Amino acid sequence: MGSIGLPDKDSPDIHLAVATKEELLAQQNANSEEWRGVLPAEAYVRRETYLYSQELTKDDGMTPWVLVYQPDRNGPRQILCGCESIRKRALIARDGEIEDVTSHGVCSVFCSPDKRGRGYAGRMMKDMAQTMEHWQAENGKSSPFSILFSDIGKDFYALRGWQAFPSAHVSVPALPTTTPASVRLLKSEDIAELCALDEKLIRQRLSKLNSSNRIAVAIVPDHATIAWHHARDDFVANELYGKTPTVKGVMIGDKPGSRIWMYFTRVWTYLQEDSPNTLHVLRLVIEDESLSDFSPASPAAADKLEDTEVVHAIAACLQVAQSEAALWDMKEVTIWNPTSATLAAARSLDPKAAVVEREHESIASLNWYGDGSLKDIDWVCNEKYGWC
Repeated sequence: MGSIGLPDKDSPDIHLAVATKEELLAQQNANSEEWRGVLPAEAYVRRETYLYSQELTKDDGMTPWVLVYQPDRNGPRQILCGCESIRKRALIARDGEIEDVTSHGVCSVFCSPDKRGRGYAGRMMKDMAQTMEHWQAENGKSSPFSILFSDIGKDFYALRGWQAFPSAHVSVPALPTTTPASVRLLKSEDIAELCALDEKLIRQRLSKLNSSNRIAVAIVPDHATIAWHHARDDFVANELYGKTPTVKGVMIGDKPGSRIWMYFTRVWTYLQEDSPNTLHVLRLVIEDESLSDFSPASPAAADKLEDTEVVHAIAACLQVAQSEAALWDMKEVTIWNPTSATLAAARSLDPKAAVVEREHESIASLNWYGDGSLKDIDWVCNEKYGWC
């Protein structure tokens, strides 16, 4: 036994388990002080319950986990720490072949202050790494990878199997502006069709990646995923303002094959947090394949693109995002892992805009269970929609 009556992290009486409804509620109440943001604790718990009912997460799409101490397997169990996992549709591309797979996003890792420093979270994540490979396997087919987004840097999760991947972003300030005449504001009813088209485009582009020694993986930005973010957004807005945002994104162009669009989500942060209220671009879609690629932003390449049509179009979309951000008390608009065209568009709106490499928060991390090495993996479309 450890100090204060708590067990050693390697005790045989500790195991990972799916939380009961009562245990989940206990965890939500425990972590509310740190994660509720601008919401009162009671509203935060209601939000979490509401999010479990969404298309993405219902019917066991989201699973609550607890690491428990239970000396008697038929007796009561003590929660040491907890987390959650979300089932996600994903794609793997090798040698031009596309495979549909199930992945899992691990999130909400929390250990109450009185139990920290004893290695429980590390033990839980070690057990989670093993469990996620086979969790909810369909027809005996295991998951080839799981993901998470670390807010405690890169090392802790890397030691348990989740290696850090590029986690960059570019931001522009919130700013009330006139909506450009060329744009179409996207509403909830527009999203499902666009998500289906986006998935088709991703499949086409992944099928053309023919490198024999590289494996590309992508979380599918399907309607269930985007709608989950919007449900989270709507709940908080309704609590704060008594209304929900009607603008879910923006599109420029009306000719199929040459349109550009993006989806938004708004995040209000707690006053004590370092991060400001931020409107995040969940996903940027460029239909024209010749104008879209998976390459990260390069300042030199951005310079060459600054007067191009695609940059002007992305900038017009970002202008709408800036205006929406200002309308909802956001301080900035952020887009993850931008391309050179996106960087050029951001610079056209704010000359100081630059790519920032995140080192401590929202570090995209991936645990690879499949054939080959993690060094052979390219995580494409690694944008905010994949966050959980």
